[in-house]
Amino acid sequence: MTLIALTILLLGLLCLLALITARLFSDYPVSELLDWKPTRSPEVEARNEVDDVSQMIEAQNEYRRRRGAEEITEADVERQVREDEAARARGRGPFARGGDDEA
Repeated sequence: MTLIALTILLLGLLCLLALITARLFSDYPVSELLDWKPTRSPEVEARNEVDDVSQMIEAQNEYRRRRGAEEITEADVERQVREDEAARARGRGPFARGGDDEA
């Protein structure tokens, strides 16, 4: 093992030991010791996810309108997801067994 690798390993262990020691002698949670806070709350993440889905459906419907095809709804998307998950659970389709399409 080279001197640089050994030094990096020892510094990592020293940091880990310092965190463990600080946690043992402190009443604060580890996240407070590291001053770590999540960037967004789970509620904001869920709201962003719903907004993303709505935007994707609207964008897809815009292309469908240009082609003259029928628009899709959120219920259509949910139905397609259930069908895909059922096919995957049965072991068929492009995502079953590592991408082999045997359907």
